Amino acid sequence: MSTLVQTTAPRARSSGGFWRRTWAMLIKEFIQLKRDRVSFAMIVMIPLIQLLLFGYAINTNPRHLPTAVLLQEQSDVGRSILKAIQNTAYFDVTHVVHSETEFDRLLASGTVLFAIEIPANFERALRRGDRPALLVAADATDPVAAGSAMAALGTLVQTALRHDRAIPDGAAPPFEIRTHARYNPAATTSLNIVPGLVGTILTMTMLIFTALSVTREIERGTMESLLAMPITPVEIMLGKIVPYIIVGFVQAALIIGIGIGLFGVPLLGSLLLLALLSTLFITTNLSVGYTFSTIAQNQLQAMQMSMMFFLPIGEFLPLTHYLRIVRGIMLKGAGLVDLHYDTLALAGLMLIAMIIAISRFRRTLD
Repeated sequence: MSTLVQTTAPRARSSGGFWRRTWAMLIKEFIQLKRDRVSFAMIVMIPLIQLLLFGYAINTNPRHLPTAVLLQEQSDVGRSILKAIQNTAYFDVTHVVHSETEFDRLLASGTVLFAIEIPANFERALRRGDRPALLVAADATDPVAAGSAMAALGTLVQTALRHDRAIPDGAAPPFEIRTHARYNPAATTSLNIVPGLVGTILTMTMLIFTALSVTREIERGTMESLLAMPITPVEIMLGKIVPYIIVGFVQAALIIGIGIGLFGVPLLGSLLLLALLSTLFITTNLSVGYTFSTIAQNQLQAMQMSMMFFLPIGEFLPLTHYLRIVRGIMLKGAGLVDLHYDTLALAGLMLIAMIIAISRFRRTLD
């Protein structure tokens, strides 16, 4: 009996110790998580941002597409059509132009996705029953957006004309909409996806490469040696970025080459211009990633920041501008004049990221 008691007691003590040690480890991890505020914030923010972005972005009925209108006549019908287009959720009339040259330039630069021309004498032909044509040019590099919006345009114009008493209620449309899907008339999805993948893959890889550069030095304990050397923060940044510019350039050349060879994506513009602006885009992403590495305290935080930056699309992000550039050069034959806004935006974002990175570099060990 005494032997049984002696055997059971250590097991009970061992079982109790197991749960105490597990509980202590659990508390320790929560304390560590509380101290690592960046990681804790990412845990909350990443799924929230993904839900909001994908919830609003994944929409087969695109809204607020930038549109230019070319008015060849000043008439009540023309003004009614323009007002109807401005009031719809499909189109945002950002430009009212007065020449076909400007009409074509806005489409080629990617400033607008649609250009609608109301030809001269449209109202007179309409009232005479001559069935005039409303001319619509669509940037079909995004086939989903172009198709959905063009399908809605006919009903929109007919409603506007009935409101203006140009046609009676219930009558068949006394006009036709003559559409021209530019740059991708067959609506081939690969022409839209493959150029976009160039920017997406480069963004992901370039950000991660440099986001880990400084934090890796800190975790390995080699940053102190770097700071003790007679080298400036600018020289350190350039030394870390330049090798990856070459890596990124090879990646871009590989993706574009496969896109042209296997998927039949055309290259209508200048290959040299595409190479130069791709290098600018790569350098911009590397600069942003390097900035993240000076802010993060460890490699995990650097990776989390890269993922947060990679998710959204907007005017303040390099990928937005590069998508316009690569599609403009490859599918539209656009030149530097057409792409000057996006080129300047990339250069500005690169300079801002470099300035922030250099100013923060000396404080990375504080």
